[in-house]
Parts: sequence; C-alpha cells; structure tokens
Amino acid sequence: MEKKCVIAPNGPPAVGLYSHAVAVGNLLFVSGFGPMAQDGSGVKRGTFESEARLTFSNLKAVLEDAGSSLSRVIKTTCYLADMNNFQEFNSIYKEYFTSDFPARTTLQAGRLPMDIQVEIEAVALIGG
Repeated sequence: MEKKCVIAPNGPPAVGLYSHAVAVGNLLFVSGFGPMAQDGSGVKRGTFESEARLTFSNLKAVLEDAGSSLSRVIKTTCYLADMNNFQEFNSIYKEYFTSDFPARTTLQAGRLPMDIQVEIEAVALIGG
C-alpha cells in the first residue's frame, strides 16, 4: 500500500513539518489539530469551550477535505492542557460524536504547542 499525503484546503495551515493527514489504504491518519485560525493568522485564544469547538471544526474540515467525516472516525487521541476541563470536554465531544463513539484516549499534556488548551488527532475510514 502506498501512502498519500493530504493537504486540506479548508483546514488551518500547517505550523510545522507535517501533512494535515496521511491516507494509507482505507485509513486516514489525521495530525493533531488545535484552535488555529483557518486564515493562517495563528492561534485563536479564548475560553476552553471556544478553543475546543474551533479544534473540532478544524478536525472536521480536514476529514471532509480528505474524503471522510466525523462519523467515520474510529479513534481519537485528545490532549488537554488541564484535566480539570475533562467534563466540559466530554460535553462538547458528544455534540460532535453523537453515537457509535470512536475509541478514545484523553491525556493531560505537560504543555501543548503554542500553549493551546486542546489538541485532537484522529484515525478515520476513507473510501468505499
């Protein structure tokens, strides 16, 4: 199987040396995304809720640009800067994943890039 790097036109610009996602067979490995502005202006700081919602919006945009969707996500890894936000994160998470929840790991990170409050990476199905 070959890998195909995906650059999502509707996702935020990469801030490092990575592809938005990499497709291998019928699997899509999505890089970690945080609350980055889609216009390339950088982090959009705000409340934990606003940063989490923008993070999910960025994840959704990359999935869709790559031919997948939130409903096809099979695994997420979620990084929180402060585990005290775990319950609020769960409340927001269930708005984006409403049933048949993906497998998930949630960790408190010592420090996330650019001091963001949340970052999410995912593995999803693509193709037929």
